[in-house]
Amino acid sequence: MELNLLIDIVIIFALSTTVNYLFTKIKIPTIIGYLLTGVVAGPYALGFIKEAHSIELMAEIGVVLLMFTIGLEFSINHLFKIRKVVFVGGFMQLLLTAGITMLIARLYHIDWAGALFFGFLTALSSTAVVLKLMQERSEITSNYGRTVVGILIFQDIILIPLLLFTPMLGGETTNHSSELLLLLGKTIVLVGLVYVGNRWLMPKILQMVAHTKNQELFMMSIFVICLSVALLTAQMGISLAFGAFLAGLMISDSEYSHNAFGHLIPFKDTFTSFFFVSIGMLLNIGFVMTNPFLVFGTVVLVLVLKTIIAGGTAFVLGHTFRGTVMVGFALCQVGEFSFILAQSGMKYEIIADEYYQLFLAVAIISMSVTPLLMMVSQRVATVLLKLPLPTSLVEGLFPLPAIEVPAYSNHVVFIGKDSRAVNLSVMAKYVNLPYISIIFDPGIVKKLQERGEMVIYGDAENEPILERAHIPTADVVVISVGNLITAMSIIEKIRNLNPSVHIIVRTKHVFDVDELYRNGANQVIPEEFETAIDLFEKVLNKRLIPQREINRMIAKIRDDHYGIFRGETDESNQIFKELPNLNIVALRVREDSAVIGKSIKQIQFRRDYSVTLIAILRNEKLIEHPDANRILELNDIVYIMGRSEQISKAFELFGKDE
Repeated sequence: MELNLLIDIVIIFALSTTVNYLFTKIKIPTIIGYLLTGVVAGPYALGFIKEAHSIELMAEIGVVLLMFTIGLEFSINHLFKIRKVVFVGGFMQLLLTAGITMLIARLYHIDWAGALFFGFLTALSSTAVVLKLMQERSEITSNYGRTVVGILIFQDIILIPLLLFTPMLGGETTNHSSELLLLLGKTIVLVGLVYVGNRWLMPKILQMVAHTKNQELFMMSIFVICLSVALLTAQMGISLAFGAFLAGLMISDSEYSHNAFGHLIPFKDTFTSFFFVSIGMLLNIGFVMTNPFLVFGTVVLVLVLKTIIAGGTAFVLGHTFRGTVMVGFALCQVGEFSFILAQSGMKYEIIADEYYQLFLAVAIISMSVTPLLMMVSQRVATVLLKLPLPTSLVEGLFPLPAIEVPAYSNHVVFIGKDSRAVNLSVMAKYVNLPYISIIFDPGIVKKLQERGEMVIYGDAENEPILERAHIPTADVVVISVGNLITAMSIIEKIRNLNPSVHIIVRTKHVFDVDELYRNGANQVIPEEFETAIDLFEKVLNKRLIPQREINRMIAKIRDDHYGIFRGETDESNQIFKELPNLNIVALRVREDSAVIGKSIKQIQFRRDYSVTLIAILRNEKLIEHPDANRILELNDIVYIMGRSEQISKAFELFGKDE
């Protein structure tokens, strides 16, 4: 029995696990680890891999699954909305990159046919690398993400005409007009197939499968749909990856798309790792060592050229300077489909072997540095924005109309572009709570402004934007940005402007809570933990446990898990640094309240409930440190201080609505 393939898989997994464990410790993206694994295990280094062809096959499956999940996250309506980006932006980026690269290639003493071919090779960016990174960062549907995806889709589509054009560059004299007409016919068939599949066919099939309540059958059906459509497009002369994307589009508007996406993630991640390893295996270390200045000089040239052209395309499409930089950095590498095109060029002898090796080195190195470039793109943009740039360059060609922000005070500021932050602003408007939203996505801002929302566009890491939202006079700030580093930077800027404002931060993980409190947050809501609490509360409700008892349990759970961090860095009040579990809440005295007509002394807050009454708000007048004989009246707002569990116990005094 041949075990070479199994041995290769074990070697790849073992090396990848070791390398990525180390890289995770120093916060380097795993894609670089997979590429490095391929370089080390490949034929030009240690030569561990024996079944290279089989690894390439699994890599192809990885790209297919990746593109399928990208299609699931999109929809036909979404794709239709970005048609301008796909065709105008994609064509502009391809034409400019290919044209300028062709002129530069002539400096390398390459003939005109080879120079044009290198222009096409350079113009294509890495769909697999960029979309994987954007998927991990939840940026695919962001404003800059839509532009990046649109241009990448155009590049995937244009690959087929480029493959047909390659023999002509190689001196072949066959008539390609019939092939182009055939390709046009195939395109029309595919568009019709996707439309019919999305609207009628796939929803019916998945509904029938889902009603069997058999998860294995459902998963098998998803795989069949994905691979069948991919195979169909391959038979039509179009790439497997693009076919998989179309298959994902067919399912994307179905109610079962999210279930399919969740089940595919482990398979996609595993097989995609083989793709990056197989790319790394192509790098000839010897060629790089022999020609270091040529290789790295060309890498820098390609990165700079593609960044400027892709960024310029984004600027023409209406992006701000920050969005322009982010799009440019995302599309600055040479892509995996260029390898397919390069192999065709070798077949027709358009490029010599030495230039092919140079192309491989430049492509792999540029793909390797892409994760790092995308990580620092926002910071680079922030630094560049400090320069005296023209307003038209900073705000873009189609700036949002400036709105007049009233001189608010004691208001709430919501920071973030996710659905949580947007929904919070809707709730605030519903209850007439004065608020201002800061959103760093012009598309979302435009829609909300048209609905009459008080929202301003900008990056909350910039103090002028915070000042425009009147942070110095704000009462509460809610930060819902997802990224820990960005949230910490925003907190620091807010504290510089308003040391006493109450800052509430959403984070993904419990282990981020400590760091955010140390940085100046007053309250941190860990998303994953709070979701678990919500689920647990429903379990307790199902068991018919009284709500007040549930409140006490949940308060105790919160205190045990992250209550020790509460108020650790609140410099405005020393008592909260010494007693970090204390909270202050406001409770209204309602008609059915047990405290109406009673004095503070009679109620015995401290003795019976272990809480302290510190103030009363009556008829908009604040009574601080009320004496023990003060009588509580209807509609008084009472401020009490204590631990969460103790406050929860005191709720029963103030009526059922509390």
